[in-house]
Amino acid sequence: MLAMATAQVASSHNNYADALSKCLLFFEGQRSGKLPPSQRITWRKDSALKDGSDVGMDLVGGYYDAGDNVKFNFPMAFTTTMLSWSVLEFGQSMGPELPFALEAIRWGTDYLLKSTNVPDSVVGVVGDPNSDHTCWERPEDMDTPRTSYVVTKEKPGSEVSAEIAAALAASSMVFKDSDRFYSALLLNRSIQVFEFADKYRGSYNDSIGEGACPFYCDFSGYMDELLWGAAWLYKVTKAPYYWDYVLANIHYLESTVIRKDNGGPYLTGSVTEFGWDSKHSGINILVSRWAMTDPNISSPFIRKADELVCSILPESPAPKSVTFSPGGLLFKPGGSNLQHSTSLSFLLLVYAGYMKAANKVVICGNNVIITPDRLVNFTKGQVDYILGSNPLEMSYMVGFGQKFPQKIHHRGSVIPSMDKHPQHMQCHEGDLYFKSTDPNPNLLIGAVVGGPAENDTFQDSRYNVPQSEPTTYINAPFVGVLAYFKV
Repeated sequence: MLAMATAQVASSHNNYADALSKCLLFFEGQRSGKLPPSQRITWRKDSALKDGSDVGMDLVGGYYDAGDNVKFNFPMAFTTTMLSWSVLEFGQSMGPELPFALEAIRWGTDYLLKSTNVPDSVVGVVGDPNSDHTCWERPEDMDTPRTSYVVTKEKPGSEVSAEIAAALAASSMVFKDSDRFYSALLLNRSIQVFEFADKYRGSYNDSIGEGACPFYCDFSGYMDELLWGAAWLYKVTKAPYYWDYVLANIHYLESTVIRKDNGGPYLTGSVTEFGWDSKHSGINILVSRWAMTDPNISSPFIRKADELVCSILPESPAPKSVTFSPGGLLFKPGGSNLQHSTSLSFLLLVYAGYMKAANKVVICGNNVIITPDRLVNFTKGQVDYILGSNPLEMSYMVGFGQKFPQKIHHRGSVIPSMDKHPQHMQCHEGDLYFKSTDPNPNLLIGAVVGGPAENDTFQDSRYNVPQSEPTTYINAPFVGVLAYFKV
């Protein structure tokens, strides 16, 4: 019996380790630019090698956000921030995958440095999204306009700039010991970009909306990104200026967040939102670490972090910010739902660690007490659902387990690779493969798709974009979560 139990535990650990490995591998499939000799997803080739030439800049590199060939710097920066936070919290558990995590971060930060290379300007998007979305082309073939959309003093974009500042600050901590020069470069640039974001306030919706909207319009305003960036800079530098900035501006986050559902905008409490658009609950969790250890700090951060916990846990009597499928997956309105499951799971795991260190519990009312172990247990349920413990017994990570999505909405995965079809394919030549009922020929290993419907059903179809499209910001927080359970 003991041997059998040990084998089951080992098998479980191996599964999480395998999932972590594949979760990181996915980012290599999303790379733009000149691919290195170490590239492991070999059906992908070089692409977008002239990006930035329209504005006299080198903007080669970075990531495609999802199944298209556009570089949206707002969600890309959030992806980089979350990869960095994953390493900072759980890097010690990553084992042999840690170098790949650092490589994934650096692929993002190298590009973000290029995007902020001209003082008082920040690149927000590369690639005309409307033209790109009209075509079904491999990134290696794309011949749609690679327009660079840039925010400036006159046309500000505080949300994209401040998120880049957060990403550069967080990543500077990641590389502090392994590459001090690079770490210092990232931090100095973060400080400069944050100052630009704060001094010249405005939304990139208004400045470069033709490149950002409707795909990544900012619906929550830019103050959350400014506070997020300041919080990360305080974490890195301990400079009082950034802490004072957070305290002086935190009241801006008291307002209601407007997010966009398929049927139009809907309202949610800011304390419960976290993702590429809204950083609200992430700020509270991040800041709670030092708020718990400093008795002189009188602030709303811990209270609001507790409110997030109570708004999610099913047994809590507090008003809920999520619903649950019959199989137990948490849901928020809108598409690409697994972004919420992975990002909120990450926050709850991080908070569980902070709570444990401070010997703290969360009291939700009606004698409901949430312990750190309960948060870990809840999060494990979300992870296991994503990896196959669900009514369909289906993994929502491509290449993980015996049953996973075969027809994901992703241009590079759907169209035969350059190795199989070296001839150039034009705008609509890929439509034939999109319409095919065959599985995708190129396996984008590690891609976590948008996920099932709220009744636990899943349509494995390229046409069902909210369910079948992977994104970098679904995977990024999942890296940290999987690293935790790998141990």
